[in-house]
Amino acid sequence: MVILHKRVPKLSGSALEHFVLRARRAARLTGRVNVMVTTSSALRLLNRQFRGQNKTTDVLSFPPPLSQPQTRGQFAGDIAISAEIAAQNAAALGHSTAEEIKILTLHGILHLAGFDHERDNGVMGRKESRLRQRLGLPSGLIERSRPSKGSAKSGSSSIRGKSARGRA
Repeated sequence: MVILHKRVPKLSGSALEHFVLRARRAARLTGRVNVMVTTSSALRLLNRQFRGQNKTTDVLSFPPPLSQPQTRGQFAGDIAISAEIAAQNAAALGHSTAEEIKILTLHGILHLAGFDHERDNGVMGRKESRLRQRLGLPSGLIERSRPSKGSAKSGSSSIRGKSARGRA
């Protein structure tokens, strides 16, 4: 399910739903993924509630709680995305907000699939780069967050047991 609390130019709910299906398959993630595109203030509240960080972020991933193993395979998790930060990143990087939302969605899906770029010595970054190319997306979050690129700052995480992964 896709919920667009904030409208994104050239991106409909059905188009994002289709992208989620393609990205989920490409990442070999089984189970339903819900995506909510909302405000920065909503992401800030979620980040504070689930990660203890009182700051906004661009994407948060929420895998199903470990205490509910029966949901594994049926439900992969939730992703929350800030439309405002996506628009800022897109403008700074020269691509559309719709593409940025898809980049953030792919990043969140990889976290739901168990990847963690903060601890995996580049495994997630390489996977994201390959999938980004396969899905026709511009540079990914991990690539552009490297200091040598001089790009927009990013960071990300996932929330187990309804904790969250977020990008700082």
